[in-house]
Amino acid sequence: MVISIINATYIGEHTIEFVFSDGVVQVVDFYPFLAKAHNPMTKKYLDKQIFRNFTIEYGDIMWNDYEMCFPIWDLHEGAI
Repeated sequence: MVISIINATYIGEHTIEFVFSDGVVQVVDFYPFLAKAHNPMTKKYLDKQIFRNFTIEYGDIMWNDYEMCFPIWDLHEGAI
């Protein structure tokens, strides 16, 4: 079964609630990942205004034309 993201809602801070095509709902906090990042292209997403600017394209979440994205299965499991 191919799993995709059908909805993603910004909850606050660096947290997003995902609804997947198989009905699973998962809340993921991206802050720990972003805080540990060394790449300035990733670190910039600590700015909440930039972080909030994501889109869902073809069942996947992305920021700035795939500048930052994550494996769907990891998000489905609630871990990045």
